[in-house]
Amino acid sequence: MFRALRYRNFRIFFIGQGISLIGTWMEVIAMSWLVYRLTNSVFLLGLVGFASQIPMFVLGPFAGVMVDRLNRHNILVLTQTLSMILALILAVLTLSGAINVWQVVLLGFMLGCVNSLDIPARQSFVIDMVERKENLANAISLNSLMFNSARLIGPSIAGIVIMFTGEGVCFLINALSFLAVIAALMMMKVPARMAEDVKRDIFADLKEGFRYAYDFLPIRYILMLLSMISLAGMSYVVLMPVFAKDILHGGPGTFGFLMASAGTGAILATLYLASRKTVVGLARLIPVFGTLFSIGIIAFSMSRTIILSLFILGFAGFGFMAHMAASNIILQTVVDDDKRGRVMGLYAMAFIGTAPFGSLLAGALASLIGATNTLIIGGAVCIIASAYFASKLPLIRKAVHPIYRKIGIIPEIASGIDAATRIAVPPEE
Repeated sequence: MFRALRYRNFRIFFIGQGISLIGTWMEVIAMSWLVYRLTNSVFLLGLVGFASQIPMFVLGPFAGVMVDRLNRHNILVLTQTLSMILALILAVLTLSGAINVWQVVLLGFMLGCVNSLDIPARQSFVIDMVERKENLANAISLNSLMFNSARLIGPSIAGIVIMFTGEGVCFLINALSFLAVIAALMMMKVPARMAEDVKRDIFADLKEGFRYAYDFLPIRYILMLLSMISLAGMSYVVLMPVFAKDILHGGPGTFGFLMASAGTGAILATLYLASRKTVVGLARLIPVFGTLFSIGIIAFSMSRTIILSLFILGFAGFGFMAHMAASNIILQTVVDDDKRGRVMGLYAMAFIGTAPFGSLLAGALASLIGATNTLIIGGAVCIIASAYFASKLPLIRKAVHPIYRKIGIIPEIASGIDAATRIAVPPEE
């Protein structure tokens, strides 16, 4: 389950990034609570989410081109340093009492610009750390485990810190936590990676990446489903302060524990994926995970007790993270290495870049029809999208079959069959 940790670079990164992500999740919770405390407006909650994520939609594909051209390690050192500076500015403004909502929106937008380069670089950098492609799926699963462990710990700490000291301390802790991942990156021994020809027109590379992703059916349909679930389903995160405060009649502690419950389910999902020995059969589970998440957020919207809400969010968190991580694993397994950055840029655009539109729409819709009805509609859209993906599974299997055979995944599975029986079992990609 933890075999990717045998690689020194990945092990160092796992620890440093894990510490940093705890601070990041503290900031996410504190920022949402700060905006809602200052304005009591669900629309402004949606606006902040929109501002921090829209850069990914616009810049993500271009960032993917840069990731394919430049040294990924150096990119990450730069993006993590810039993120630390922005977190420090937010901490100073909040602790001094000079913070205003427009400043939160602006800093969120600037952080989104940094993340538009950081995320595709970080996702593409995984293969540089594990060296052998057969361990890539395990490394991606452990990467998701690290993310969701922080998602479990960070919100819980944030709720307590906000309760006793205020949001500003959360922002300060986040700024300091970036030192851990920057130190980890500096300690790595990464082989020099030849930069691609930067004289070529960036738009030509961008067009090539879009065409490759569209023409290759598995990538096309995976990105389409990710986009729809992010657009219609992730609004539950934006509306969480509304459920915590107005529907469940709690405070910042309730908000933190609701987010932590979804994080617990997500951790179980990543442990499940890390325990899998192969990617074979994973594609058919993607619509199952998407449907589980969709049903979860619909059920959560109808709950009026904290205990039941926590229980349901655990299932929703499992479904969402299993869907997202499984999609990432398959994409990184089948993608050509020279287009990895661009595909990861499109992955980030689909996963995160579409979320701001969902955040803005959810905020506006919740103002008109209420948070409960908004989540019900979003969940229904996600179920329909998952069903459509399931209908395309035969085409997806046909497309990935030769790739799995080429890189040795299918023969490796076949060798495990009892040699005496020699029963040919068709693989399920």
